[in-house]
Amino acid sequence: MPGHWPLRTFLELGALPGAVPCGRLHARLVAWEWGLAGQGDDAELLVSELLTNAVAAARAVDPIFPVRLWLLSDTVHLAILVWDANPQPPVRTHIDDEAESGRGLLLVEAVSQRWGWYTPRDMTGKVVWALTRKLGALCRTLRAEQARVTPLPRRACLR
Repeated sequence: MPGHWPLRTFLELGALPGAVPCGRLHARLVAWEWGLAGQGDDAELLVSELLTNAVAAARAVDPIFPVRLWLLSDTVHLAILVWDANPQPPVRTHIDDEAESGRGLLLVEAVSQRWGWYTPRDMTGKVVWALTRKLGALCRTLRAEQARVTPLPRRACLR
């Protein structure tokens, strides 16, 4: 991800189910603090999906290492990076309509401007990252739907 990212935050979380809600809340509050509240919903969704996958991947190897979450911003976009110690790359699964899980990377692909993964040079495992759109995709969809029925105030997406 080229560019200058002056705003940064980092969390190390146990590879436990509680890591996901902690990461979501952190993303929402940081997006608001950085003046990017319109991207908060998308950031929460991306963090949720990436952390859920990272926790599962971390728990699949022995010993179980923590997972790490970085949020970066160039003041326009949010970049979400999640590290886990499992070197296996993320894989989009082909699922049927009845499946209750397996849609995480499809959601990441749909909501993010782009996403990817890489193997860090200085540690084991992998980093999976996603970049939010300038105006969150969920917020844009909400505005478009609401505009057909009732004008939506600009601040509605800035919770």
